[in-house]
Amino acid sequence: MPWDSGDGSSSAAVSSAPDMAAASVSMAGKTCVVTGATSGIGAAAARALAGMGARVVVAGRDPLRCQSTVDALRAATGNPAIEPAVADLSSLAEVRRLATELKDRYPRIDVLANNAGAYFAKRHESSEGFEMTWALNVLAPFLLTHLLLDRLVASAPARVINTSSNAHERARLRPEDLDGRPRRAGFRAYGQSKLALNLLTYEFARRVDPDEVTVNAYHPGFVASRFGWNNGRVYRGAIRLLSRAFGVSSEEGADTLVYLASAPENAGTTGRYFYERKATRSSPSSYDRALAEQVWDACARDTGLTA
Repeated sequence: MPWDSGDGSSSAAVSSAPDMAAASVSMAGKTCVVTGATSGIGAAAARALAGMGARVVVAGRDPLRCQSTVDALRAATGNPAIEPAVADLSSLAEVRRLATELKDRYPRIDVLANNAGAYFAKRHESSEGFEMTWALNVLAPFLLTHLLLDRLVASAPARVINTSSNAHERARLRPEDLDGRPRRAGFRAYGQSKLALNLLTYEFARRVDPDEVTVNAYHPGFVASRFGWNNGRVYRGAIRLLSRAFGVSSEEGADTLVYLASAPENAGTTGRYFYERKATRSSPSSYDRALAEQVWDACARDTGLTA
């Protein structure tokens, strides 16, 4: 079952557009892990960070696309320190394997960009039986951040950036939504997953020393992309029309991610939600601390971590 591995993803080709304004900041000596990095927002962010001198890990589901993206990024930026890491993040076992591989390969991790995500119009289950949207958009970043947290702390000050969406604004979560196995799908499931991700972002920020690791989320905007094309011809045609009329480029969508990963003025900024480089308010539900703890405990249970 094909699906795009990065929120707002487009084709696997790497844009030759100019790097973002943040490129004037040096990221030399820093290691950045970007999930869903074989296309779209992820590839654009990886290119910008590599152009700033960072070592960039391109994490994606397809080994051929990972390698072709790495080759294209090396050619585009002249930076040889761009490397692939292959994992299907809808599988918790694969998330654990990826975390072990990253810790074995890299003595420091300065930036973790949890960008991989997808939209499913119909209900699908992951290999472990979780609803696919919840598995990929919520459980994967929750578990990967936990498993890499000691390496991030050791690399302090480090930064975690979660790709969210304004789709969370009309979403609601109830205790029965936190199982990871309900029969939801489509936009409702997507919005709920992004609300959960915001809740987890703020809860991580409350539990981690901001002098060691900051954790923020951002909305990339409506990106002209192949995101959601896995849902069939009708949906694909509608997205194409909307993208032509209202979509921004992958580079524009990734700009805030790169800003949060690199800008010196963001040092110590944590537990915030950004759009177009500006901190803004997410939905009222996303600041419900009791709900955040419920989501946290449910994710800890489902991923095999202690609450």
